[in-house]
Amino acid sequence: RFIGNRSSGQMGYALAHQARDRGAHVILVSTTGQLAPFGVELVPVDTASQMHDAVIEALADADLLLMAAAVADYTPAIRSPHKIKKGESRLTLDLIRTPDILAHVAKLRAPGQLVVGFAAETQGLLENARDKLHQKRLDLIVANDARQAMGSTTNQVTLIFADGHFEEFPVLPKSEVASRILDRLMALPNRHE
Repeated sequence: RFIGNRSSGQMGYALAHQARDRGAHVILVSTTGQLAPFGVELVPVDTASQMHDAVIEALADADLLLMAAAVADYTPAIRSPHKIKKGESRLTLDLIRTPDILAHVAKLRAPGQLVVGFAAETQGLLENARDKLHQKRLDLIVANDARQAMGSTTNQVTLIFADGHFEEFPVLPKSEVASRILDRLMALPNRHE
């Protein structure tokens, strides 16, 4: 038994694949258990806390950070090493917040580092994405409807840039969404060569 979501990691893997094809040294932090694309360095993690630590470590040498992971916001306060047997008709779980990786990145990022976040929402998509963009000091946020995107091979996204302009894409294969995101990032005036 675990607390999770239906995110498959496909968007993150598509971004890693596309960035690798453009000549980037790619470090992929992932919980999915999938094999990394050839030529991509995989850092496997099991928990949000481990993902936080791996991302912060990789950030030190990164020019670009793409945060496509759908990290759970809460985790059980106590983990059981064994199966919890049936007992009472109710089971109460005490949940605690997981580390906010993007918020921590916002405090640690070096000048010139590009940071891209994803906002998977089920309501108030653009409003919530814009808030996250500003609160986390992102260069770009990719807004998508979590109900359509999670577990799907396609995605329909809206890119919202730090300067306020936005661009909507139709429903596309995630590999094409990843390619277009990287195209837009490479066109930004303050990007690293």
